[in-house]
Amino acid sequence: MIRVRRVVTVLGILLVMLSVAQLSAQSQGHNEAEQKAEALKDYIRANYTKSEYLAPMRDGVRLFISVYAPKDTSKRYPIWMMRTPYTVGPYGADNYRDNLGPSELFARDGYIFAYCDVRGLGKSEGEFVHVRPYIPNKTGRQVDEASDAYDTIDFLLKTVPHNNGRVGVWGISYPGFYATMTILSGHPALKAASPQAPVTEWFLGDDWRHNGALFLAHAFNFLSAFGRPKTGENEVPGPGFDFGTPDGYDFYLRMGTLANADKEYFKGKIDYWQELISHDTYSSYWKSRNPLPYLKDVHAAVMTVGGWFDAEDAYGAMHTAQAMREQNPGAVSVQVEGPWFHGQWNRDAGEVLGDVHFNQKTGEYFREHIEFPFFQRFLKDQGEAKLPGAYVFETGRNEWHTLDRWPPPNATPTTYYFESGGRLSSAPPSASGEAFDEYVSDPAKPVPHISWISTSMSGPYMTGDQRFAGRRPDVLVYQTEPLTQDVTFAGPLKASLYVSTSGTDSDFIVKLIDVYPGNYPDPDPNPTGAKMGGYQQLVRGEPFRGKFRKSFEHPVPFAPGQPDKVEFQLPDIYQTFRPGHRIMVQVQSSWFPLVDRNPQKFMKIDEAQPSDFQKATERVYHSAKLPSSITVRVLPAGGASN
Repeated sequence: MIRVRRVVTVLGILLVMLSVAQLSAQSQGHNEAEQKAEALKDYIRANYTKSEYLAPMRDGVRLFISVYAPKDTSKRYPIWMMRTPYTVGPYGADNYRDNLGPSELFARDGYIFAYCDVRGLGKSEGEFVHVRPYIPNKTGRQVDEASDAYDTIDFLLKTVPHNNGRVGVWGISYPGFYATMTILSGHPALKAASPQAPVTEWFLGDDWRHNGALFLAHAFNFLSAFGRPKTGENEVPGPGFDFGTPDGYDFYLRMGTLANADKEYFKGKIDYWQELISHDTYSSYWKSRNPLPYLKDVHAAVMTVGGWFDAEDAYGAMHTAQAMREQNPGAVSVQVEGPWFHGQWNRDAGEVLGDVHFNQKTGEYFREHIEFPFFQRFLKDQGEAKLPGAYVFETGRNEWHTLDRWPPPNATPTTYYFESGGRLSSAPPSASGEAFDEYVSDPAKPVPHISWISTSMSGPYMTGDQRFAGRRPDVLVYQTEPLTQDVTFAGPLKASLYVSTSGTDSDFIVKLIDVYPGNYPDPDPNPTGAKMGGYQQLVRGEPFRGKFRKSFEHPVPFAPGQPDKVEFQLPDIYQTFRPGHRIMVQVQSSWFPLVDRNPQKFMKIDEAQPSDFQKATERVYHSAKLPSSITVRVLPAGGASN
């Protein structure tokens, strides 16, 4: 007993010492980060002078610009610019930002940094309009965001001394939209532009609606703060909304109908909520706000950046890059896709998202080896003369690749079919008649989109464990046998569902999932206690509102009980399913509160009353006549080729 007690005591002491060492290392890392941040702040104050301007636009409205220029005037510098709706504070010539540019590399190398409040926000004059439509043939004093960008560049070139006549623009998310608009300005001094996760198409795939389905939690959370009128010239519109609970699922379920959001909480004070909800088809309202058709004859070098796991604007990055590539042959157009949530590439090391680890600092790699060299190349003539068409990160095997273009041309379209018994197979089904699986979708008990508690659309949902969903009776599961070799999907996905519903409208959510083997190791360290054996990682998921299956402009009801086809594209992926893993597809009709509840009755959902919400029996067919499937692009064993 004495020996055992001594061994236990020694082990206890060793564990305590190990814990202390880990805490010490974490504390040291935190302190080093703080010291680095303080050093950068000191460097900026010592080496940059801040000035503030009101720049006149062609219609007489003045826009606010905060400029940080190097104190060293012995040489000329390019202008790096960001236009934002989130204000460029802190205001005042003596109040400095803590950092400048996309990363510390820019501030230390020397740029003129211009931060611009867009029209109607911050300290800029005029009226703010959400995603203001582009006017292709402006006359007289007509303005849009492209003309404001053009006039701002002109002002900076004429006003800020020691510039070298070159301008670069950058922005993530909403500022990414303004970066796209700056490209459309066509200003000859604009030499480099990087729209990153740019807001692009708010009905089909970015932010508020995906294939017509409202992303309720995201829209409510964002607009409850940003949609409120600003209360002072130095303030972002706000303040944020107090949910009164950490449980978003419960909050939105108790909220009831979509109309109650305004009736009970917003009370008519958030104008854009009304616009968003009332424009529930793909009308001219949405089409006029899509900049992609105008991305032609672009002369600036463009680097579009997105994250495979961006919950907000994965659509915008991918489609902006595609428009640049297809509509500007011969232009410099670089596409970057990494394993990131929204803006993660700018914020942290990019080693992990939720429980999924990428085993390298992908964010730091991007900032140092991709982003900074791009701007140096076109604004300072430094670095490589030729850049690849795409930098893409392959998840699963966790590797960076450079390609001439995305998607790789040697990826072969391959279809995986749903079969009885929950099987997923590359062989077409042979069942005759109308073989199907069915479930009851109940709006009173919708399928949660996450297994944890949150009031927001949290980024980690994009890689979240789906075991909780697959165990519900209202979720269909189809999966392969364990793989014997790597299988790599590279490009867009297409879901082709043959379905019927006992109602007249229903949503269909399709999720592609990587099922880990049972002996998959847990991360080390593992602060969240994640159990990765059998983990069902969401790789891609997307909803489709069934009434839009024929047209986004003109919705049509389902004929109850009659099979019909629902087909739609899911955003691209670059994922390798490793040996021992399974490929899984889940199908369901609710994803709450990420997506608002469909009453499963053909109608304007914002007008639905509690009595309109009804259970519906959903059938997914998998016969030779009605072969539900998902089509992907599969790379050969040698990987991607240019």
